Amino acid sequence: MATILSAQCTDQRVNQVTPVLFKRYKTPSELAKARPAELEQIIRSTGFYKSKAKNLVACAHAITIQFGERVPDRMEDLVSLPGVGRKTANVLLGQAFGQPAIVVDTHVKRVSNRLRLTTSDNPDQIEQDLQQLLPASQWTGVSQRLLLHGRYICLARKPLCGRCPIYDDCDAKEKTPR
Repeated sequence: MATILSAQCTDQRVNQVTPVLFKRYKTPSELAKARPAELEQIIRSTGFYKSKAKNLVACAHAITIQFGERVPDRMEDLVSLPGVGRKTANVLLGQAFGQPAIVVDTHVKRVSNRLRLTTSDNPDQIEQDLQQLLPASQWTGVSQRLLLHGRYICLARKPLCGRCPIYDDCDAKEKTPR
């Protein structure tokens, strides 16, 4: 549920909202029966709260009915859930289930392109390109490192090249001299 809330929202905001959400709705079946107005009020600060509330309830309902209140651990099953795309599914596979997974968010997309690991802007293609470059055992860790590198060093508008640990390996056009 937290990954659904994270769309167009900061992790910090999601981390403020989820304790209240999970305290109020302890199981998928409880969330599946949530009153929209109450749920919307809890998640309002995450943005797009009406759409997210609808997806949370529908997802919880599907988890309850189709999967016996257990979050599935297969890509095909995860992406069948309302509000769950490949990015969210890969977050769950890698972090919750310990399976090799490449999460492609805006940071991974930017850093992968700057490092010439891909030439695509399509997240699905970037995922495939990275999968071909790396052994499966490294997918989760490398995508997490790319994400963090993009979030804190290789920023979109003004990369912090002077602090970059892979400066010598980078030939991005945005690269600034040290």
